[in-house]
Amino acid sequence: YVLQQQMEMDMKVMLDPEIASYKAGLKHNYCETKLPLITKKKSAPINLSDWPDSQYMDSTLPLLEEDTTKGVLSLTEQRLITSVAKKTLQIPPVVSRAAPFHEFHRQHKKSTLATIIFPNSKEAMYGTYFSSKGNVAPLPPSSSMASAKKSKPVRTYPAQHLESELQVPAQPQDSCFDGHIAVYHGTIDKRAPGFLALKQQHCSSWGSILSFLEHTEKLLKDYAVPLATINCKKLAEVASGFELNENPTKSDILSVIKNQPSVEKILNRPGQRYKGQGGIKMAATKIQAAWRCHQARRASVRCRQQQWASGVIAASWLLHHHMAHVKKSLKESRQRHLENFYIRAKHLAANWNRIRTSRRTIIHIPSLGYPQCVREHIPDLALQQNTQMGRLCDILDANVDVIYICPLHLSEELLRYYNKLLGLQAAVRSGNPEDMGDLQDRFKILTPEATNSFPQHHMCLATQLKYSPKTIKRIKILTQSRDAYIIGGVLHQDDLAVADMLNVPVLGSVPEVAQLYRTKSGSKRIFASACVPTPPGESDIYSHDQLISVLSQLIIDNMEVWCWLFKVNNEAGGNGTAYCDISYLRCYHWAQEECQRYSPEIWSQKWAHEPALVKISQELPGLLAQHVQPVNEKRFPTWEKFLQTFLSQGGVIEAFPPSKNITNLTVDMLIEPTGKIKMVSSGDQLHAEGPLRSSGTTIPQRSVDPTVLNALCFKIGETCKSKGVLGYFSVDFVTFIHPRRTEQQVWATDLDLCYSDQLALTQLMLYVTDGNLDCRSSRFEVSLGAKKMKTQRTQQEEIKTPSPLSNWCAVASTQLRHSSLSGTYYNALLQMCKARGVGFDLQEKQGTVFILYEDQKRHRLGMITIGEDLQGVLLTFARNLFIIHQEISPPNMQGETNFKMAVQGIAAILGTAAGNTLEWEEEQPSTADALEE
Repeated sequence: YVLQQQMEMDMKVMLDPEIASYKAGLKHNYCETKLPLITKKKSAPINLSDWPDSQYMDSTLPLLEEDTTKGVLSLTEQRLITSVAKKTLQIPPVVSRAAPFHEFHRQHKKSTLATIIFPNSKEAMYGTYFSSKGNVAPLPPSSSMASAKKSKPVRTYPAQHLESELQVPAQPQDSCFDGHIAVYHGTIDKRAPGFLALKQQHCSSWGSILSFLEHTEKLLKDYAVPLATINCKKLAEVASGFELNENPTKSDILSVIKNQPSVEKILNRPGQRYKGQGGIKMAATKIQAAWRCHQARRASVRCRQQQWASGVIAASWLLHHHMAHVKKSLKESRQRHLENFYIRAKHLAANWNRIRTSRRTIIHIPSLGYPQCVREHIPDLALQQNTQMGRLCDILDANVDVIYICPLHLSEELLRYYNKLLGLQAAVRSGNPEDMGDLQDRFKILTPEATNSFPQHHMCLATQLKYSPKTIKRIKILTQSRDAYIIGGVLHQDDLAVADMLNVPVLGSVPEVAQLYRTKSGSKRIFASACVPTPPGESDIYSHDQLISVLSQLIIDNMEVWCWLFKVNNEAGGNGTAYCDISYLRCYHWAQEECQRYSPEIWSQKWAHEPALVKISQELPGLLAQHVQPVNEKRFPTWEKFLQTFLSQGGVIEAFPPSKNITNLTVDMLIEPTGKIKMVSSGDQLHAEGPLRSSGTTIPQRSVDPTVLNALCFKIGETCKSKGVLGYFSVDFVTFIHPRRTEQQVWATDLDLCYSDQLALTQLMLYVTDGNLDCRSSRFEVSLGAKKMKTQRTQQEEIKTPSPLSNWCAVASTQLRHSSLSGTYYNALLQMCKARGVGFDLQEKQGTVFILYEDQKRHRLGMITIGEDLQGVLLTFARNLFIIHQEISPPNMQGETNFKMAVQGIAAILGTAAGNTLEWEEEQPSTADALEE
């Protein structure tokens, strides 16, 4: 109680410190207390006496000069000045000062007392209070406070109570205006009149509205939305559709907000959720969730990778196991096929003399079993395998039936043509066309059904037949209960499989042996073992450095050779051949001069040719890159392409004959199962497309002495026999006159272990002439025709000498092509040729026979011309080409053809005089008449 009285006394002193009796006690009690210093702003003094009388005309008291110093409150109470007068007084009524806003926490604190204190000056109507934290807060002026210093006692208040009463709110108190509720920082003022009016107006559905507002507050707090205005009408409509425990969606809440775009923009701002209520916890949760997701994803990826890896390993293992099983099965089956091949070969050898003279069936499979990399680059592989239709002529022997496996489907027109062609045998022998027979039961042309199943796989014919069970079954029926054997082409492993399926022997070598010695390097080994002359060169070249060093040494050892050939091992038909003229070497003429300085014995020593060898080795790479010319430019457009194939497959380097006049010839041979070696055909090659690619042949050969040729061929035959070669094979030779020794040279250049096109043409030639080819003497003997026989018989009766056989010849080709042929049907072509005198005379046993391959594209054909003398046959052959070209080619569309090159090649063989007759004049139709003459 004493303390309360003391406090009341202190309050009186603070309200009126001018009382002298209180000053001593105040100083004694609060000597240690320092009140805050309040800075006062001084303003310019105003003399109120200058004011107009109208400003205080309603006052009943006169305005004294001493009243002007007592302040505005005193003047207003005495009604000496109106309350709206805005004048600057000497002592301003309110001192401007920044009012601090303090953050008050809701936690309960210990209550402390605060005392309201005013300054000594009576004119300054301003006060402050002290909070429990020592802060100073302003108090608004009030006239009641001035009167309270006389009528009311001084009171003390708790600091928390003073803070709540005196703190200036940070937001407006009225949060509802025109049917809207303002939400500040996610809080709705529930004491606001608008909120209370909404509650009173919608009391029946207030539960749903209140639940909706709670969710709205939570959403706005979560996203720290500073201000949102709720449309009360829209709120009532939307909230009425919700149950009490039903949670509205974000879109539902946004639909009742008046400033929806700005609120939605804040809600959609990235990271805004972490600025609101529980944002730190939410951010931590989000980080933890992201990290756990990252960890789980890594674990999932690792698990999937492991699963994928295990799947790949399992699949690879299964594939490896399956492949190993398949390889094992293939190895076992091929071993079984090989064993059966040897068993049947022994049986064929033991019974060959009986079989070749008895009723038998020959199964011809003209398959090109080259490696896959070679077959892929053979254009029109199926057509190329069908160029040996002359195999059908084996029915010339009355004991032979032929089954010809054709890689193409032949039309009825082509089948009728070959039936008619093969029916000429009786007519040829009698010389009477009416004696033509029907030999359809003697030959069969079968096409494997698998040719349609694998059109883009570049399979050889033997492989297609292997996967054609219907054709295999039909062949079994045709060969039932009679002797039969297979004559293949380029033998493949599937030839043995087909032979095993048909249970018939193969007249040929084991595929491994055939593939080994048919390569360029393999043939060089055969020739070396046979001790036959070959071109200077080296085989088995597999690296670029080896190529440069070997070629450099070859040039040094053979300075007279100016052109060198490069041949890829597995290629055939000149497709894998390239040539290079080394006279372009800058040091070539110098090297020749150096060679001439020494004798051949001294030049062969290393010290003599070493400088030239070094210079040649340095210049060769650049020379090869610039001057090597592949024969097949479509497949090998550059030296780099050719070199890549050459080194990958291996190859040989050999010299081109050092002569401008050379002749290539081919000899076909047969090693019978009994070991007997026979020459079955020979011919000089025609080169229409360059000296390194054969496009035809003249049968028999007449460029080499038959005795010399027989000796060479039988040496090679014996060597092949010792290597295990069996069946048909062909040997290529080149002959020329050596420029220094002026004598004929014969070099063995190539060996092909297969049935050749030349042999098939020879069979057709013998069939249509009923003649005989004696390869030992290189004579093609044909009995005279009916007219000549009658004339010859009269002469013989007069001279009384036996009738000799004529030594005939033939020109044949399987490589004739003309793009305009595709627009002409074969029937029309044959009728046109017959009208122009192109045909075969059965009585004279001479003329021209065509070999037709297929009737789809019809751009290639074969032709054989038979006659008594070589020059006449060559002229007839060229005349036929020219007539066909004129008949099928319009003047403005000559087409793509090799007819012209063939004619030019024939003209080169015949020489200048005959070559003038063969001048190719495309624009002069009279040329054909000149040829006829």
